[in-house]
Amino acid sequence: MTGAVRPRHAASLILLRRERAGTTVLMGRRPAKSRFAPDVFVFPGGKLDRADFDQPTLSPLAEDSIRRAAAPSRLATALATAAIRETAEETGLILPAEHGALTVAARAITPTESPVRFHARFFVADADLAVGEAAESPELADLAWRPLDEALKLPLFDITEAILRSLAVGEQPFLMTYRRGKALVKPLT
Repeated sequence: MTGAVRPRHAASLILLRRERAGTTVLMGRRPAKSRFAPDVFVFPGGKLDRADFDQPTLSPLAEDSIRRAAAPSRLATALATAAIRETAEETGLILPAEHGALTVAARAITPTESPVRFHARFFVADADLAVGEAAESPELADLAWRPLDEALKLPLFDITEAILRSLAVGEQPFLMTYRRGKALVKPLT
């Protein structure tokens, strides 16, 4: 019998626009042929690359975000860099290394029985800090700014749904893990 697949570090960036009509979030649909999360709507993001550790930053990640990322400072900073890099690759929007503008909304560790596992950190930033025009990519189709209530009607992973609900009501950051196929959520302090 083989053991569980070890989770890989990953990060996503949740870009929010606060408008008169309400808050909108940038999301896109993963390709149907994706090994992980086909046809599911997600925030831009992906796995941590070795090069993410060596990128310069304009401002440091806040201590609260480092603590909530549950990682040493160097790893937490690299995860924030990965979220920024993946967002640029998948959407064309660039958040110029403003780590100080990022906060942690959630962490999630995929179930042990999953053949592809991640320990993901979900960072949030104000969309006004991003430069460029959002455009679809081979990694994210149907890319659009969606009101939170409309985003909740899309095909989503439970973690994405939980984050959207949390953002809608201003709840504190949380950790989602799984035990015997059931999602467990606890606050991040």
